[in-house]
Amino acid sequence: MNVDTNGLVFTNDNCIGCNRCIAACPVLTANSVVEQGEKQFVHVDPTKCIACGACLDVCEHHAREYNDDTEQFLADLSRGEKISTLYAPALIANYPQNYRYILGTLQQMGVRRVINVAFGADITTWAYIQYIQKNNFQGGISQPCPAVVRYIENFIPELLPKLMPIHSPMLCAAIYARKYMGISDKLAFLSPCIAKKAEITDPNTHGFVHYNVTFDHLMRHLSQHGIGKIPAKEELVSGLGTIYPMPGGLKENVRWFCGEQVFVQQSEGEKKVYETLHQYAKRVTGGRTLPFLVDVLNCENGCIDGPAIEESKRGDDAMLYAINQYKANHQTKGRGHWSSKKSCAARLRMLNRAFSKLKLEDFLRQYTDRSRENQFLVPQEGQVQQIFSQMEKRTESDQTINCGACGYSTCREMAQAIFNHCNIPQGCIHYIKHVVEADKEKMERISEEISAKNHLIHEMVQNANGQFDMLTSSIASMAEQNANTADDSVGINESMQQVVECTTRMTEVLNQINGLLRALEQNNNGIERVASNTHLLALNASVEAARAGAAGKGFAVVADEVRSLSQSTQETARESNRNKDQISAVLNLITEEVEQLRKIALDVNERLSNLAASNEEIAAAAQQINAATDQLHQHFQKLSQME
Repeated sequence: MNVDTNGLVFTNDNCIGCNRCIAACPVLTANSVVEQGEKQFVHVDPTKCIACGACLDVCEHHAREYNDDTEQFLADLSRGEKISTLYAPALIANYPQNYRYILGTLQQMGVRRVINVAFGADITTWAYIQYIQKNNFQGGISQPCPAVVRYIENFIPELLPKLMPIHSPMLCAAIYARKYMGISDKLAFLSPCIAKKAEITDPNTHGFVHYNVTFDHLMRHLSQHGIGKIPAKEELVSGLGTIYPMPGGLKENVRWFCGEQVFVQQSEGEKKVYETLHQYAKRVTGGRTLPFLVDVLNCENGCIDGPAIEESKRGDDAMLYAINQYKANHQTKGRGHWSSKKSCAARLRMLNRAFSKLKLEDFLRQYTDRSRENQFLVPQEGQVQQIFSQMEKRTESDQTINCGACGYSTCREMAQAIFNHCNIPQGCIHYIKHVVEADKEKMERISEEISAKNHLIHEMVQNANGQFDMLTSSIASMAEQNANTADDSVGINESMQQVVECTTRMTEVLNQINGLLRALEQNNNGIERVASNTHLLALNASVEAARAGAAGKGFAVVADEVRSLSQSTQETARESNRNKDQISAVLNLITEEVEQLRKIALDVNERLSNLAASNEEIAAAAQQINAATDQLHQHFQKLSQME
């Protein structure tokens, strides 16, 4: 397989075409099914992939990988580049005991400054509330998640005006580091997220951050080289921004300052969050009541369980307990705007006072409508039916099987994917079933034709044997007439003429048999090709039946039967070709013998015509003819035994 590694997420050679990635992906057209040789692979379209990482979570074959900047970061660091790091608060949740030592190790490798992005999250909370209050901005959508941002830019542009025009915690921390702390180093973000690379390279983020260094790739390096024993010191004291990576983290921050009465709509999970956004778009365009804020994250368990964390930590609820403990400590021991003893209004006044030197406009951002380059083509009903016809789905029941083996929820979604050139009819298990059954019927018809032609050949061989009886009778008559008297030359001449005519008819029969043998060979070759294709389809069908689970069990039996039939038919065709070759060899010998017989008969006729030959010569010729006749008879007996 030709691996395209240019996108953030890409398919490697481990892909077996199981379609799990298609089923998990929130973007219908982000995966393209292609056939290469005898296999199907699922490629990633980098222009439509939002790097949510759902496919990495579900792929049991490790057929999906992703790109980040870890190698470049380490290489630049080793060359002495001036680099400081921003680290996601998810690092604390994933490595509550070791994160300071991990950061300390990076400092020993040359990292100059270490900044907790939780402080940037506190700025984001402040900026959100400031912007909402100053602009009466109701129903804004949170944007710390770059996968959500890219999905809206690509596929729901009507929601762009509702995306909060505030930078993410990562960018807020980076802007603060540059504009307020005077750090001019390149900035590397230690991240649990693949999609952060898209945010870093987005022109709307102005190149404030240079590297997306993911936990998984970084820890692979550190596990090989060891983690030091000198902890790093945190430069900025953060508050509840630390809980941003947990589900509802932003919502809790907003309610901490604005009160429990504000309605913050919350949604997480690769499939659910995007369905929520499409429903929310209808609410916005319909002029219906909007919440105070919409808090959305791509990952079901938040950023602490992002797609770029170590595989051994995925789904570990210990991370959630660790970050909740961190939150509890802040709320019980915190001072000022983090104190639980203060009212929401008092905490908000103290937050505004703490960030009074910040300019809101420094943290504002814009978005890009990318929907034109990512258009999803919606087929009309007639076009859907044309595709269903290609898939051999001509009835309503066939069009609503919805087994899910193709990776899509419904047969109609599969048809839409084919219409958008990101799948093929062969990706449907029921299409394969139809093709296999059709080829089975075709093989049966060809087998019947071969049987009929074999029967006809048998009849012609029997006819040729009948000609030998006439030939033997003619030769016997000739010998008898020659023995009686030379005066019977006229009778001998007539007998010889019968011999010539008989050999001529035998030649015609042999030519007909050869023609039938050539037709038989064509039939055999045809059935071998069909059987080979059917064998391949049966193999694909077995794979698809396995994908379909219970829905494919019945078809798995059909696939096995067709595979057995194709193998049996191939062997029958090969055996028939071998028999044909043997028959052809014998027929060539017979043809040569008949031609020799014809020449002898012509020679006898010439002798009779010239009356120049003696009775002895005629008798000798008759003996030669008799010997040739015996030889031919033996060949035909051998030919009859091959039938």
